[in-house]
Amino acid sequence: MRTVPYGTVGLTGAVRCRSFSLGNFSMTEPTDEAFIAALWANQSDAELEKIARYFKSGDSDYGAGDRFIGVRMGTVFELARQFVAMPLEAIETLLESDIHEARAGAVSIMAKQYGLKTTTDARRSELAALYLRRHDRINNWDLVDLGAHQVLGAWLRDRERSVLYTLARSDNLWERRSAMFATMAFIKARQFDDAMAIADILVTDPHDLIHKVVGGMLRTVAMHDKPRVEAFLARHAATMPRVMLRYAIEHFAPEERADWMGRKA
Repeated sequence: MRTVPYGTVGLTGAVRCRSFSLGNFSMTEPTDEAFIAALWANQSDAELEKIARYFKSGDSDYGAGDRFIGVRMGTVFELARQFVAMPLEAIETLLESDIHEARAGAVSIMAKQYGLKTTTDARRSELAALYLRRHDRINNWDLVDLGAHQVLGAWLRDRERSVLYTLARSDNLWERRSAMFATMAFIKARQFDDAMAIADILVTDPHDLIHKVVGGMLRTVAMHDKPRVEAFLARHAATMPRVMLRYAIEHFAPEERADWMGRKA
């Protein structure tokens, strides 16, 4: 696995432990072991059947080898909210788990912890660095989407962003998706340059999960600066993947959509 360059700063303070509960489960420290115990306390065979239908199995592009145990994502997110004070080392241990819901919880904790008003810049730097350093464990579309813009993009919003261009040119599908999805943090701040530049890099990407995220970011930019997206489409509409194009023009008028979809090389 290629390592993406990253920086970090030292931890300046300990994360306080709190008391948590969910249903009949209770704990005194937000540890990784307690989080996994809480997942098992909420395991459902019926939910596992639903997950098996929703996620593609046996496809290495979709996190093959993931072990789902059958916990509703809403429950995972509620647990993440309650375990938000989890120390960085325990979050990384969760990322190392072969249980998909544990890794989803880890990234959700990272995002929620990052967003707390009480979280220091030092800790936010460490969370962003952890996201990059352990991208090998953020290996499915839902895991990327939980943290790319809320952790990585949020950290880079007022900083140098060359790491995203490294990710965008990666051989790793999930690093490329992170590069594009992270720009949502910039788009929300009405900063569109990097989103458009990374879309240019990924416009010929072969994977449908990149087509969807690029189209989605273009669609969001178009809500604020439609002429800029139209200029992009004028260059690429005839040859870009149809899914990407459909996502990008979703909110255009029907006649405009028909015109763009009808363009051929």
